[in-house]
Amino acid sequence: MSDIYTLGLNFLHSDSSACLFKNNLLIAANEEERFVRIKHSSNFPEKSINFCLQQAGLKISDINYVTINTNPFSHISKKFFFVLKNPSSFKIAVSSLKNSKNKITLSQRLSTLDKDKSFKGKIKFIDHHEAHISSSLYFSNFTECANLSIDGFGDFASCAYGIYKNNNLSIDKKIFFPHSLGIFYQSLTQFLGFKSYGDEYKLMGLSSYGKPTYINQISKLIYKTKEGFKLDLKYFIHHKKKIFNINKNGQFIYDNLYSEKLIELIGEPRQPNETIDQRHLDLARSTQYVYEEILFHLLNLIFDKYKLEKLTISGGCAMNSLANGKIINNSKFKEIYVSPSPGDAGGSIGSASLFINKKFKKNIIVDNYSYLGPEYSNEYIGEIIEKKSLKKKFKIKYLDYDKLYKYVAQKITFEKIIGWFQGKTEWGPRALGNRSILADPRNKNIKDIINLKIKRRESFRPFAPSILQDQVNNWFEEECEIPFMSEVKLIRNDRRNLIPGVTHVDGSGRLQTVTKKQNYHYYNLIKEFFKITKVPIILNTSFNENEPIVNNPIEAINCYERTNMDILVLGNWVIER
Repeated sequence: MSDIYTLGLNFLHSDSSACLFKNNLLIAANEEERFVRIKHSSNFPEKSINFCLQQAGLKISDINYVTINTNPFSHISKKFFFVLKNPSSFKIAVSSLKNSKNKITLSQRLSTLDKDKSFKGKIKFIDHHEAHISSSLYFSNFTECANLSIDGFGDFASCAYGIYKNNNLSIDKKIFFPHSLGIFYQSLTQFLGFKSYGDEYKLMGLSSYGKPTYINQISKLIYKTKEGFKLDLKYFIHHKKKIFNINKNGQFIYDNLYSEKLIELIGEPRQPNETIDQRHLDLARSTQYVYEEILFHLLNLIFDKYKLEKLTISGGCAMNSLANGKIINNSKFKEIYVSPSPGDAGGSIGSASLFINKKFKKNIIVDNYSYLGPEYSNEYIGEIIEKKSLKKKFKIKYLDYDKLYKYVAQKITFEKIIGWFQGKTEWGPRALGNRSILADPRNKNIKDIINLKIKRRESFRPFAPSILQDQVNNWFEEECEIPFMSEVKLIRNDRRNLIPGVTHVDGSGRLQTVTKKQNYHYYNLIKEFFKITKVPIILNTSFNENEPIVNNPIEAINCYERTNMDILVLGNWVIER
Protein backbone atom coordinates (compact mmCIF):
# COMPACT_ATOMS: atom_id res chain seq x y z
CA MET A 1 0.00 0.00 0.00
CA SER A 2 1.38 3.40 -0.98
CA ASP A 3 1.94 6.17 1.55
CA ILE A 4 -0.86 8.61 2.29
CA TYR A 5 0.07 12.30 2.64
CA THR A 6 -2.14 14.71 4.56
CA LEU A 7 -1.58 18.46 4.58
CA GLY A 8 -3.12 20.33 7.53
CA LEU A 9 -3.85 24.06 7.25
CA ASN A 10 -4.85 27.03 9.35
CA PHE A 11 -5.81 30.14 7.40
CA LEU A 12 -8.46 32.84 7.55
CA HIS A 13 -7.61 32.97 11.22
CA SER A 14 -4.52 34.70 12.60
CA ASP A 15 -1.27 32.71 12.71
CA SER A 16 -1.80 30.83 9.46
CA SER A 17 0.23 27.65 9.25
CA ALA A 18 0.73 24.32 7.51
CA CYS A 19 1.82 20.84 8.53
CA LEU A 20 2.45 17.56 6.74
CA PHE A 21 1.79 13.97 7.76
CA LYS A 22 3.17 10.89 6.04
CA ASN A 23 0.53 8.33 6.96
CA ASN A 24 0.22 8.95 10.72
CA LEU A 25 3.71 10.47 11.20
CA LEU A 26 3.98 14.25 11.61
CA ILE A 27 7.09 15.28 9.69
CA ALA A 28 6.95 19.08 9.33
CA ALA A 29 5.07 22.20 10.41
CA ASN A 30 5.64 25.93 10.45
CA GLU A 31 3.79 29.23 10.74
CA GLU A 32 3.58 31.57 7.77
CA GLU A 33 4.75 34.53 9.89
CA ARG A 34 8.21 32.96 10.17
CA PHE A 35 8.62 33.10 6.39
CA VAL A 36 6.87 36.38 5.53
CA ARG A 37 8.21 38.15 8.68
CA ILE A 38 4.80 39.63 9.61
CA LYS A 39 3.48 38.79 13.08
CA HIS A 40 0.22 36.83 13.24
CA SER A 41 -0.22 36.73 9.47
CA SER A 42 -3.58 35.30 8.38
CA ASN A 43 -2.60 35.10 4.71
CA PHE A 44 -2.82 31.87 2.77
CA PRO A 45 0.18 29.85 4.08
CA GLU A 46 1.82 29.35 0.70
CA LYS A 47 5.40 29.43 1.98
CA SER A 48 4.60 27.10 4.87
CA ILE A 49 2.97 24.65 2.47
CA ASN A 50 5.97 24.78 0.14
CA PHE A 51 8.31 24.17 3.08
CA CYS A 52 6.32 21.09 4.14
CA LEU A 53 6.28 19.75 0.57
CA GLN A 54 10.03 20.29 0.19
CA GLN A 55 10.71 18.38 3.42
CA ALA A 56 9.12 15.29 1.88
CA GLY A 57 10.20 15.89 -1.72
CA LEU A 58 6.58 16.24 -2.83
CA LYS A 59 4.46 18.40 -5.10
CA ILE A 60 0.93 19.56 -4.30
CA SER A 61 -0.37 16.92 -6.74
CA ASP A 62 1.09 14.22 -4.45
CA ILE A 63 -1.11 15.25 -1.52
CA ASN A 64 -4.02 12.90 -0.88
CA TYR A 65 -5.91 14.98 1.68
CA VAL A 66 -5.95 18.58 2.88
CA THR A 67 -7.58 19.33 6.22
CA ILE A 68 -8.49 22.77 7.48
CA ASN A 69 -9.31 23.69 11.06
CA THR A 70 -12.71 25.16 10.37
CA ASN A 71 -16.00 23.96 9.01
CA PRO A 72 -18.12 26.60 7.25
CA PHE A 73 -21.14 24.35 7.69
CA SER A 74 -20.83 24.11 11.51
CA HIS A 75 -23.79 25.48 13.46
CA ILE A 76 -25.49 27.00 10.39
CA SER A 77 -28.88 27.07 12.09
CA LYS A 78 -27.50 28.83 15.18
CA LYS A 79 -25.87 31.49 13.01
CA PHE A 80 -29.10 31.99 11.06
CA PHE A 81 -31.28 32.38 14.14
CA PHE A 82 -28.79 34.70 15.81
CA VAL A 83 -28.94 37.08 12.83
CA LEU A 84 -32.75 36.90 12.82
CA LYS A 85 -32.88 37.90 16.46
CA ASN A 86 -30.11 40.49 16.11
CA PRO A 87 -30.45 42.40 12.80
CA SER A 88 -27.58 44.71 13.81
CA SER A 89 -25.22 41.75 13.45
CA PHE A 90 -25.92 41.42 9.70
CA LYS A 91 -22.43 42.66 8.75
CA ILE A 92 -20.91 39.94 10.94
CA ALA A 93 -22.89 37.34 8.97
CA VAL A 94 -21.77 38.80 5.62
CA SER A 95 -18.12 38.65 6.73
CA SER A 96 -18.61 35.05 7.81
CA LEU A 97 -20.09 34.15 4.42
CA LYS A 98 -17.09 35.67 2.63
CA ASN A 99 -14.78 33.54 4.73
CA SER A 100 -16.88 30.48 3.95
CA LYS A 101 -16.50 31.15 0.24
CA ASN A 102 -12.71 31.37 0.62
CA LYS A 103 -12.69 28.06 2.46
CA ILE A 104 -14.84 26.30 -0.12
CA THR A 105 -12.68 27.52 -3.06
CA LEU A 106 -9.51 26.27 -1.37
CA SER A 107 -8.94 23.59 -4.01
CA GLN A 108 -8.46 26.24 -6.70
CA ARG A 109 -5.95 28.11 -4.52
CA LEU A 110 -3.95 24.95 -3.84
CA SER A 111 -3.70 24.22 -7.55
CA THR A 112 -1.89 27.52 -8.13
CA LEU A 113 1.08 26.24 -6.12
CA ASP A 114 2.34 24.17 -9.06
CA LYS A 115 2.05 25.44 -12.63
CA ASP A 116 2.44 21.94 -14.07
CA LYS A 117 0.25 19.76 -11.87
CA SER A 118 -2.89 20.72 -9.96
CA PHE A 119 -4.15 19.55 -6.60
CA LYS A 120 -6.25 16.41 -7.06
CA GLY A 121 -6.81 15.33 -3.47
CA LYS A 122 -9.78 15.75 -1.17
CA ILE A 123 -10.43 18.61 1.23
CA LYS A 124 -11.77 17.88 4.69
CA PHE A 125 -13.29 20.58 6.90
CA ILE A 126 -12.78 19.98 10.63
CA ASP A 127 -14.69 21.82 13.32
CA HIS A 128 -12.51 24.56 14.82
CA HIS A 129 -12.70 23.38 18.43
CA GLU A 130 -12.35 19.70 17.59
CA ALA A 131 -9.15 20.65 15.76
CA HIS A 132 -7.94 22.61 18.79
CA ILE A 133 -8.60 19.68 21.11
CA SER A 134 -6.91 17.23 18.74
CA SER A 135 -3.73 19.33 18.62
CA SER A 136 -3.22 18.47 22.29
CA LEU A 137 -5.13 15.22 22.76
CA TYR A 138 -3.34 13.03 20.24
CA PHE A 139 0.09 14.07 21.54
CA SER A 140 -0.67 13.77 25.27
CA ASN A 141 -0.26 10.00 25.64
CA PHE A 142 -3.48 10.03 27.71
CA THR A 143 -5.64 6.95 27.12
CA GLU A 144 -8.59 8.55 28.94
CA CYS A 145 -9.06 12.26 29.61
CA ALA A 146 -11.32 15.27 29.61
CA ASN A 147 -10.64 17.84 26.89
CA LEU A 148 -11.28 21.57 26.79
CA SER A 149 -10.92 24.04 23.93
CA ILE A 150 -11.43 27.68 24.85
CA ASP A 151 -10.66 30.83 22.88
CA GLY A 152 -12.20 33.94 21.31
CA PHE A 153 -14.36 32.34 18.64
CA GLY A 154 -14.19 29.71 15.94
CA ASP A 155 -17.09 28.25 13.97
CA PHE A 156 -19.52 30.32 16.07
CA ALA A 157 -18.36 28.81 19.37
CA SER A 158 -15.90 30.01 22.01
CA CYS A 159 -15.65 26.86 24.10
CA ALA A 160 -16.08 23.12 23.69
CA TYR A 161 -15.46 20.27 26.04
CA GLY A 162 -15.81 16.53 25.97
CA ILE A 163 -14.23 13.18 26.75
CA TYR A 164 -11.71 10.85 25.15
CA LYS A 165 -12.29 7.21 26.00
CA ASN A 166 -11.94 3.89 24.16
CA ASN A 167 -10.07 5.68 21.35
CA ASN A 168 -13.03 7.94 20.73
CA LEU A 169 -13.32 11.73 21.11
CA SER A 170 -16.78 13.08 21.83
CA ILE A 171 -17.76 16.74 22.29
CA ASP A 172 -20.62 17.07 24.77
CA LYS A 173 -20.96 20.81 25.28
CA LYS A 174 -20.22 24.08 23.50
CA ILE A 175 -20.61 27.70 24.52
CA PHE A 176 -21.66 29.76 21.54
CA PHE A 177 -21.29 33.29 20.22
CA PRO A 178 -21.48 35.92 21.66
CA HIS A 179 -20.29 34.54 25.03
CA SER A 180 -16.51 34.12 25.26
CA LEU A 181 -13.85 34.06 27.94
CA GLY A 182 -11.34 35.01 25.27
CA ILE A 183 -13.34 38.09 24.30
CA PHE A 184 -13.56 39.04 27.98
CA TYR A 185 -9.77 38.95 28.33
CA GLN A 186 -9.08 40.63 24.98
CA SER A 187 -11.48 43.46 25.83
CA LEU A 188 -9.68 44.25 29.08
CA THR A 189 -6.34 43.96 27.29
CA GLN A 190 -7.53 46.65 24.87
CA PHE A 191 -8.88 48.72 27.75
CA LEU A 192 -5.39 48.75 29.28
CA GLY A 193 -3.93 50.18 26.07
CA PHE A 194 -2.60 47.00 24.44
CA LYS A 195 -4.43 47.12 21.13
CA SER A 196 -2.57 44.68 18.88
CA TYR A 197 -3.82 41.18 18.25
CA GLY A 198 -2.07 38.78 20.62
CA ASP A 199 -1.22 41.39 23.28
CA GLU A 200 -2.95 39.41 26.06
CA TYR A 201 0.39 38.18 27.37
CA LYS A 202 1.20 41.80 28.27
CA LEU A 203 -1.82 42.00 30.57
CA MET A 204 -0.81 38.64 32.05
CA GLY A 205 2.72 39.84 32.81
CA LEU A 206 1.46 43.16 34.15
CA SER A 207 -1.04 41.50 36.51
CA SER A 208 1.62 40.31 38.95
CA TYR A 209 2.44 43.94 39.86
CA GLY A 210 -1.08 44.87 40.92
CA LYS A 211 -3.65 44.17 43.62
CA PRO A 212 -7.11 42.69 42.92
CA THR A 213 -8.96 45.81 44.01
CA TYR A 214 -11.37 45.86 41.03
CA ILE A 215 -12.73 42.33 41.37
CA ASN A 216 -16.27 43.47 42.13
CA GLN A 217 -16.42 45.68 39.06
CA ILE A 218 -14.68 43.26 36.66
CA SER A 219 -16.90 40.40 37.86
CA LYS A 220 -19.90 42.25 36.46
CA LEU A 221 -18.63 41.57 32.93
CA ILE A 222 -18.83 37.78 33.12
CA TYR A 223 -20.60 35.37 35.43
CA LYS A 224 -20.68 31.66 36.20
CA THR A 225 -23.50 29.41 34.98
CA LYS A 226 -24.37 25.74 35.43
CA GLU A 227 -22.81 25.03 32.06
CA GLY A 228 -19.85 27.40 32.26
CA PHE A 229 -20.17 31.17 31.85
CA LYS A 230 -21.93 34.06 30.13
CA LEU A 231 -20.97 37.64 29.35
CA ASP A 232 -23.06 40.59 30.43
CA LEU A 233 -23.37 41.85 26.88
CA LYS A 234 -24.06 45.46 27.80
CA TYR A 235 -20.31 45.84 28.41
CA PHE A 236 -19.38 44.57 24.90
CA ILE A 237 -20.07 45.43 21.26
CA HIS A 238 -18.64 42.44 19.36
CA HIS A 239 -22.12 40.94 18.92
CA LYS A 240 -23.53 44.11 17.37
CA LYS A 241 -21.13 44.91 14.58
CA LYS A 242 -18.07 43.66 12.73
CA ILE A 243 -15.17 44.48 15.05
CA PHE A 244 -12.10 43.69 12.93
CA ASN A 245 -10.51 44.34 9.57
CA ILE A 246 -7.55 42.68 7.90
CA ASN A 247 -4.76 45.01 6.77
CA LYS A 248 -2.65 44.62 3.63
CA ASN A 249 -0.17 42.44 5.57
CA GLY A 250 -2.87 39.97 6.53
CA GLN A 251 -2.97 41.07 10.17
CA PHE A 252 -6.26 41.25 12.06
CA ILE A 253 -6.85 44.79 13.34
CA TYR A 254 -9.54 44.91 16.04
CA ASP A 255 -11.74 47.81 17.05
CA ASN A 256 -12.38 48.13 20.77
CA LEU A 257 -14.56 45.23 21.88
CA TYR A 258 -15.91 47.00 24.96
CA SER A 259 -18.80 49.45 25.17
CA GLU A 260 -19.19 52.81 26.90
CA LYS A 261 -20.76 50.92 29.82
CA LEU A 262 -17.34 49.55 30.76
CA ILE A 263 -15.95 53.08 30.94
CA GLU A 264 -18.85 54.07 33.17
CA LEU A 265 -18.04 51.08 35.39
CA ILE A 266 -14.26 51.39 35.82
CA GLY A 267 -13.24 54.77 34.43
CA GLU A 268 -11.26 55.95 31.44
CA PRO A 269 -9.21 53.42 29.43
CA ARG A 270 -5.44 53.71 29.26
CA GLN A 271 -4.10 55.14 26.00
CA PRO A 272 -1.38 53.09 24.25
CA ASN A 273 1.45 55.52 25.05
CA GLU A 274 0.18 56.51 28.48
CA THR A 275 2.33 55.79 31.52
CA ILE A 276 1.20 52.70 33.42
CA ASP A 277 0.07 53.62 36.94
CA GLN A 278 -1.18 51.69 39.97
CA ARG A 279 -4.78 51.74 38.74
CA HIS A 280 -3.73 49.98 35.55
CA LEU A 281 -1.74 47.41 37.51
CA ASP A 282 -4.73 46.74 39.76
CA LEU A 283 -7.08 46.40 36.80
CA ALA A 284 -4.72 43.88 35.21
CA ARG A 285 -4.51 41.88 38.43
CA SER A 286 -8.28 41.94 38.87
CA THR A 287 -8.84 40.82 35.27
CA GLN A 288 -6.48 37.87 35.69
CA TYR A 289 -8.19 36.98 38.99
CA VAL A 290 -11.68 36.96 37.45
CA TYR A 291 -10.43 35.05 34.39
CA GLU A 292 -9.01 32.36 36.66
CA GLU A 293 -12.20 32.19 38.76
CA ILE A 294 -14.27 31.52 35.64
CA LEU A 295 -11.75 29.02 34.24
CA PHE A 296 -11.50 27.02 37.47
CA HIS A 297 -15.30 26.99 37.79
CA LEU A 298 -15.54 25.59 34.26
CA LEU A 299 -12.83 23.00 34.93
CA ASN A 300 -14.54 21.76 38.07
CA LEU A 301 -17.81 21.40 36.14
CA ILE A 302 -15.95 19.33 33.57
CA PHE A 303 -14.31 17.16 36.24
CA ASP A 304 -17.61 16.56 38.01
CA LYS A 305 -19.15 15.49 34.70
CA TYR A 306 -16.45 12.99 33.67
CA LYS A 307 -14.60 12.09 36.89
CA LEU A 308 -11.30 11.76 35.00
CA GLU A 309 -8.08 13.13 36.51
CA LYS A 310 -6.33 13.98 33.23
CA LEU A 311 -7.11 17.03 31.12
CA THR A 312 -5.96 18.47 27.81
CA ILE A 313 -6.51 22.18 27.29
CA SER A 314 -6.19 24.04 24.00
CA GLY A 315 -7.35 27.14 22.16
CA GLY A 316 -6.06 30.70 22.52
CA CYS A 317 -6.90 30.84 26.22
CA ALA A 318 -4.51 27.92 26.78
CA MET A 319 -1.74 30.48 26.17
CA ASN A 320 -2.50 31.95 29.61
CA SER A 321 0.41 30.20 31.30
CA LEU A 322 -0.22 32.01 34.59
CA ALA A 323 -3.65 30.40 34.91
CA ASN A 324 -2.42 27.07 33.55
CA GLY A 325 0.13 26.82 36.32
CA LYS A 326 -2.63 27.04 38.93
CA ILE A 327 -4.97 24.42 37.50
CA ILE A 328 -3.71 21.49 39.56
CA ASN A 329 -4.09 23.43 42.82
CA ASN A 330 -7.46 24.95 41.94
CA SER A 331 -9.29 22.04 40.33
CA LYS A 332 -9.66 18.32 40.85
CA PHE A 333 -7.47 17.44 37.88
CA LYS A 334 -4.14 15.78 38.68
CA GLU A 335 -2.44 16.08 35.31
CA ILE A 336 -2.80 18.47 32.38
CA TYR A 337 -1.34 18.64 28.89
CA VAL A 338 -0.97 21.77 26.76
CA SER A 339 0.59 21.50 23.31
CA PRO A 340 3.48 23.75 22.22
CA SER A 341 1.05 25.56 19.89
CA PRO A 342 -2.42 25.56 21.47
CA GLY A 343 -3.71 28.56 19.49
CA ASP A 344 -5.00 28.82 15.93
CA ALA A 345 -1.67 27.87 14.31
CA GLY A 346 -1.85 24.54 16.11
CA GLY A 347 -5.20 23.90 14.48
CA SER A 348 -3.45 22.84 11.28
CA ILE A 349 -1.95 19.86 13.11
CA GLY A 350 -5.15 19.33 15.08
CA SER A 351 -7.35 19.11 11.99
CA ALA A 352 -5.02 16.62 10.30
CA SER A 353 -4.61 14.56 13.48
CA LEU A 354 -8.35 14.17 13.98
CA PHE A 355 -8.92 13.23 10.35
CA ILE A 356 -6.11 10.67 10.30
CA ASN A 357 -7.16 9.11 13.59
CA LYS A 358 -10.78 8.72 12.47
CA LYS A 359 -10.11 7.79 8.85
CA PHE A 360 -7.25 5.34 9.30
CA LYS A 361 -7.71 4.32 12.95
CA LYS A 362 -4.05 5.04 13.66
CA ASN A 363 -2.36 6.75 16.59
CA ILE A 364 -0.48 9.94 15.77
CA ILE A 365 3.32 9.73 15.84
CA VAL A 366 5.88 12.55 16.07
CA ASP A 367 9.60 12.42 16.78
CA ASN A 368 9.71 15.74 18.60
CA TYR A 369 6.61 17.94 18.85
CA SER A 370 8.69 20.95 19.93
CA TYR A 371 10.70 21.31 16.74
CA LEU A 372 9.16 20.88 13.29
CA GLY A 373 10.45 23.81 11.21
CA PRO A 374 13.45 24.43 8.93
CA GLU A 375 17.01 23.48 9.86
CA TYR A 376 20.31 24.40 8.25
CA SER A 377 23.65 22.61 7.96
CA ASN A 378 26.98 23.98 9.12
CA GLU A 379 28.06 23.95 5.48
CA TYR A 380 25.14 26.19 4.51
CA ILE A 381 25.85 28.54 7.42
CA GLY A 382 29.52 28.68 6.42
CA GLU A 383 28.55 29.72 2.90
CA ILE A 384 26.36 32.52 4.28
CA ILE A 385 29.24 33.74 6.46
CA GLU A 386 31.47 33.90 3.36
CA LYS A 387 28.84 35.59 1.17
CA LYS A 388 28.21 38.27 3.77
CA SER A 389 31.97 38.78 4.36
CA LEU A 390 31.39 38.51 8.10
CA LYS A 391 35.00 37.59 8.82
CA LYS A 392 35.95 41.16 7.97
CA LYS A 393 33.61 42.54 10.67
CA PHE A 394 33.62 39.90 13.42
CA LYS A 395 35.76 37.27 15.12
CA ILE A 396 34.55 33.92 13.86
CA LYS A 397 35.48 30.40 14.94
CA TYR A 398 34.17 26.88 14.45
CA LEU A 399 33.96 24.69 17.56
CA ASP A 400 33.03 21.05 18.04
CA TYR A 401 30.02 20.74 20.31
CA ASP A 402 31.87 19.62 23.44
CA LYS A 403 34.05 22.73 23.22
CA LEU A 404 31.09 24.86 22.17
CA TYR A 405 29.03 24.04 25.28
CA LYS A 406 31.91 24.96 27.57
CA TYR A 407 32.81 28.11 25.65
CA VAL A 408 29.27 29.49 25.52
CA ALA A 409 28.47 28.54 29.13
CA GLN A 410 31.58 30.40 30.26
CA LYS A 411 30.66 33.45 28.19
CA ILE A 412 27.19 33.50 29.76
CA THR A 413 28.81 33.64 33.23
CA PHE A 414 30.73 36.70 31.97
CA GLU A 415 27.34 38.42 31.43
CA LYS A 416 27.43 38.01 27.67
CA ILE A 417 24.13 37.83 25.78
CA ILE A 418 24.03 34.95 23.32
CA GLY A 419 22.00 34.40 20.17
CA TRP A 420 21.59 30.60 20.07
CA PHE A 421 20.51 29.09 16.73
CA GLN A 422 20.37 25.28 16.46
CA GLY A 423 18.48 22.57 14.61
CA LYS A 424 14.84 22.89 13.63
CA THR A 425 12.71 25.97 14.26
CA GLU A 426 10.33 25.62 17.20
CA TRP A 427 6.67 24.80 16.61
CA GLY A 428 4.54 27.35 18.42
CA PRO A 429 5.09 30.85 19.80
CA ARG A 430 7.73 29.99 22.40
CA ALA A 431 11.49 29.85 21.84
CA LEU A 432 12.48 26.48 23.29
CA GLY A 433 16.24 26.51 22.89
CA ASN A 434 16.69 26.42 19.12
CA ARG A 435 15.91 30.05 18.25
CA SER A 436 16.68 31.64 21.62
CA ILE A 437 18.51 34.53 23.20
CA LEU A 438 20.30 33.28 26.30
CA ALA A 439 21.74 34.99 29.36
CA ASP A 440 22.74 34.50 32.99
CA PRO A 441 19.70 34.28 35.29
CA ARG A 442 21.86 35.26 38.30
CA ASN A 443 22.26 38.80 37.00
CA LYS A 444 19.64 41.03 38.65
CA ASN A 445 20.05 43.65 35.91
CA ILE A 446 19.84 41.26 32.96
CA LYS A 447 16.17 41.95 32.17
CA ASP A 448 16.84 45.67 31.73
CA ILE A 449 20.02 44.95 29.78
CA ILE A 450 18.28 42.65 27.29
CA ASN A 451 15.33 45.00 26.89
CA LEU A 452 17.70 47.90 26.27
CA LYS A 453 20.21 46.09 24.04
CA ILE A 454 17.93 43.89 22.00
CA LYS A 455 14.23 43.44 22.64
CA ARG A 456 13.13 47.07 23.00
CA ARG A 457 9.93 46.07 24.76
CA GLU A 458 7.99 46.82 27.95
CA SER A 459 10.14 46.50 31.06
CA PHE A 460 7.48 44.65 33.07
CA ARG A 461 7.56 41.53 30.91
CA PRO A 462 9.48 38.63 32.48
CA PHE A 463 11.99 36.24 30.91
CA ALA A 464 11.77 32.46 31.19
CA PRO A 465 13.97 30.02 33.10
CA SER A 466 15.04 26.93 31.15
CA ILE A 467 15.89 24.27 33.73
CA LEU A 468 17.24 20.74 33.66
CA GLN A 469 14.29 18.42 34.27
CA ASP A 470 15.97 16.50 37.08
CA GLN A 471 16.62 19.73 39.02
CA VAL A 472 13.07 21.13 39.06
CA ASN A 473 12.21 20.05 42.62
CA ASN A 474 15.35 21.80 43.94
CA TRP A 475 14.33 25.13 42.47
CA PHE A 476 10.54 25.20 42.14
CA GLU A 477 7.82 24.59 44.72
CA GLU A 478 6.20 21.87 42.61
CA GLU A 479 7.70 18.85 40.87
CA CYS A 480 6.58 19.22 37.26
CA GLU A 481 7.41 18.54 33.64
CA ILE A 482 6.68 21.55 31.40
CA PRO A 483 8.63 21.18 28.14
CA PHE A 484 6.72 23.83 26.17
CA MET A 485 6.86 26.79 28.59
CA SER A 486 3.09 26.54 29.04
CA GLU A 487 2.79 27.02 32.81
CA VAL A 488 3.98 29.53 35.40
CA LYS A 489 5.14 28.04 38.70
CA LEU A 490 6.46 29.51 41.93
CA ILE A 491 10.21 29.47 42.45
CA ARG A 492 11.28 28.23 45.88
CA ASN A 493 11.58 31.12 48.27
CA ASP A 494 15.17 30.25 49.22
CA ARG A 495 16.24 30.23 45.55
CA ARG A 496 14.67 33.43 44.25
CA ASN A 497 17.59 35.66 45.22
CA LEU A 498 19.95 33.33 43.32
CA ILE A 499 18.15 33.76 39.98
CA PRO A 500 16.68 37.30 40.00
CA GLY A 501 16.91 37.54 36.20
CA VAL A 502 14.12 34.99 35.74
CA THR A 503 12.16 35.56 38.95
CA HIS A 504 9.05 37.62 38.31
CA VAL A 505 7.83 40.18 40.84
CA ASP A 506 5.48 37.59 42.39
CA GLY A 507 8.25 34.99 42.79
CA SER A 508 7.21 32.96 39.77
CA GLY A 509 8.78 31.79 36.53
CA ARG A 510 7.31 30.50 33.26
CA LEU A 511 9.62 27.55 33.17
CA GLN A 512 10.75 25.26 30.40
CA THR A 513 11.95 21.88 31.59
CA VAL A 514 14.70 20.44 29.38
CA THR A 515 15.77 16.83 28.89
CA LYS A 516 18.55 15.38 26.77
CA LYS A 517 15.99 13.57 24.61
CA GLN A 518 13.95 16.71 24.01
CA ASN A 519 16.85 19.02 23.07
CA TYR A 520 20.31 17.46 23.18
CA HIS A 521 22.42 20.56 22.53
CA TYR A 522 20.44 22.90 24.77
CA TYR A 523 20.45 20.33 27.58
CA ASN A 524 24.23 19.97 27.37
CA LEU A 525 24.72 23.75 27.36
CA ILE A 526 22.59 24.17 30.51
CA LYS A 527 24.40 21.25 32.14
CA GLU A 528 27.76 22.89 31.42
CA PHE A 529 26.49 26.16 32.93
CA PHE A 530 25.34 24.13 35.96
CA LYS A 531 28.84 22.70 36.40
CA ILE A 532 30.36 26.17 36.47
CA THR A 533 27.75 28.01 38.56
CA LYS A 534 25.80 25.33 40.52
CA VAL A 535 22.69 26.84 38.89
CA PRO A 536 20.91 24.45 36.44
CA ILE A 537 19.03 27.28 34.76
CA ILE A 538 19.63 29.61 31.80
CA LEU A 539 17.54 32.68 30.96
CA ASN A 540 15.72 32.07 27.68
CA THR A 541 13.86 34.55 25.53
CA SER A 542 12.88 34.44 21.87
CA PHE A 543 15.46 35.28 19.22
CA ASN A 544 13.87 38.38 17.70
CA GLU A 545 13.57 42.13 17.97
CA ASN A 546 9.95 43.26 17.57
CA GLU A 547 9.45 40.75 14.74
CA PRO A 548 8.58 37.07 14.41
CA ILE A 549 11.20 34.69 15.85
CA VAL A 550 14.12 34.26 13.42
CA ASN A 551 13.67 31.33 11.08
CA ASN A 552 16.90 31.11 9.11
CA PRO A 553 20.60 32.03 9.56
CA ILE A 554 20.36 35.23 7.54
CA GLU A 555 17.59 36.57 9.80
CA ALA A 556 19.66 35.60 12.85
CA ILE A 557 22.71 37.43 11.48
CA ASN A 558 20.62 40.51 10.62
CA CYS A 559 19.16 40.61 14.13
CA TYR A 560 22.65 40.24 15.60
CA GLU A 561 24.02 43.08 13.48
CA ARG A 562 21.27 45.59 14.29
CA THR A 563 21.27 44.92 18.03
CA ASN A 564 23.91 44.84 20.76
CA MET A 565 23.91 41.08 21.22
CA ASP A 566 27.40 39.95 22.25
CA ILE A 567 27.78 36.56 20.59
CA LEU A 568 25.93 34.71 17.85
CA VAL A 569 26.10 30.91 17.71
CA LEU A 570 24.86 29.33 14.47
CA GLY A 571 25.23 25.57 14.71
CA ASN A 572 28.95 25.14 15.44
CA TRP A 573 29.87 28.61 14.19
CA VAL A 574 30.63 31.28 16.81
CA ILE A 575 30.48 34.94 15.78
CA GLU A 576 31.73 37.65 18.18
CA ARG A 577 32.13 41.38 18.02
